Amino acid sequence: MFTGIITGVGRIAAIDDLGSSRQHGKRLTIAAPSGYLDDVGLGDSIALNGACMTVTSLDASAGRFSIDISAESLDKTAGLAEPGPVNLEKALRPQDRLGGHLVSGHVDGVGSVTKMRPVGESWELAILAPRELGKYLAYKGSITVNGVSLTVNTIVDREDGTELSINLIPHTVDNTALHALQAGSRVNLEIDLIARYVERMLGAGKVPAS
Repeated sequence: MFTGIITGVGRIAAIDDLGSSRQHGKRLTIAAPSGYLDDVGLGDSIALNGACMTVTSLDASAGRFSIDISAESLDKTAGLAEPGPVNLEKALRPQDRLGGHLVSGHVDGVGSVTKMRPVGESWELAILAPRELGKYLAYKGSITVNGVSLTVNTIVDREDGTELSINLIPHTVDNTALHALQAGSRVNLEIDLIARYVERMLGAGKVPAS
């Protein structure tokens, strides 16, 4: 489990094939901030842009670790198939503060940035989410964008999906990889865990019409 509070910004430094076919995944080597890996061990979970991954090799002194990502995961996420900055968050410990909201690290869909513009001292981030995720989005509700816990400010249902807008304060822009987003960027989205359970509880026991 995670909280959506980014604890470091790393960079995908190398990408290696795990096989010769499209069914094979990749091995990613990530350069982490200085000292970030001091309390990390092999097998630990770290979220990369909101996707939970397992540390498969580690060189803490060099500030690098590797993860293996399947072809299926690459197909269902964004920003993990090419070099560049990534948001990092270590798995939640029982004694940690829950500063954001409960995040599983499972990407529910990939959205597209429609707007990233300064508004006063802050930034407005607008994203077109897949239509199937629209029912889980609520005004002032939580959503995870590339691993960052954020609050939904507006929602507009469209024929091609649901557009939501988010206000980013300067601290968030300066301390995450969200500053690199622009119109057209693809982003990983995870809906609020509570919304998923509410849907299941309301629909449990209902038999689909034949």
